[in-house]
Amino acid sequence: MRIKDKVFVVTGGGSGIGRALVLALLARGARVSAVDLRPEDLATLGRDEVAGERLSTHLADVSDRKRVEELPEEVIAAHGAVDAIINCAGVIQPFIDFADLSYELIERMINVNLWSQIHMIKAFFPHLKARPEAHICNVSSMGGFIPFPGQTMYGASKAAVKLLSEGIYAETLGTNVHVTVVMPGGVDTNISQNSGVPMPKGSGEAAKSMKPVPAPEAARIILDGIEANKLHVLVGKDAKTLNALIRIMPERAIRYITKQMAGLVKD
Repeated sequence: MRIKDKVFVVTGGGSGIGRALVLALLARGARVSAVDLRPEDLATLGRDEVAGERLSTHLADVSDRKRVEELPEEVIAAHGAVDAIINCAGVIQPFIDFADLSYELIERMINVNLWSQIHMIKAFFPHLKARPEAHICNVSSMGGFIPFPGQTMYGASKAAVKLLSEGIYAETLGTNVHVTVVMPGGVDTNISQNSGVPMPKGSGEAAKSMKPVPAPEAARIILDGIEANKLHVLVGKDAKTLNALIRIMPERAIRYITKQMAGLVKD
């Protein structure tokens, strides 16, 4: 899908990968509606890095279905149409075993990471179908295809996003709507802070040697994938390596990850 002159909606657009996507889309000539629940992040985006009339900002908690259902009208009022959505909003869980997670935390993972994307797709799909060409891009995670101890419900929610995306891809084959699911590995963002989750200091080799992908580079990879109409986009060497490993030898891959995560999960 050609990005120039298209209208994109980006959730989580005020920070992290979402913010990098907003700026990269503007640089490629798109019109963008940035959606976020933090007014301070949206205000900074609009004040410091606005690209004229091509950027609009929308305050919304995308886990709130009623609020999301209002967004298509707002986006169309600002830009005249909507050609693509990028569902980037997401949170991680505290580094706690599943057995010790409260239902409140479990529900938060599902509401923010999965229901928000369902809400966005349902709200915008009728408008996307009406365009000559349209795109749905959902951000999952490498945690959606390989388990990380202490992030079980985060991974479960992201695995659901992966299969949701693949199912919609199957249902839209041969139509004007293209689908991409993004599975990033480590990316240099403030997701831990925004999730309210302190990052424990790990003792495994992976924690010591991790070199996260800069958010602008992640955005470039994602947008290149959208322009190529790719179904799967893997971001980072870690995501690519673990994706291959889990397919070839799943038990060994899980044992490896568990060893590297030693010391991160609270007892």
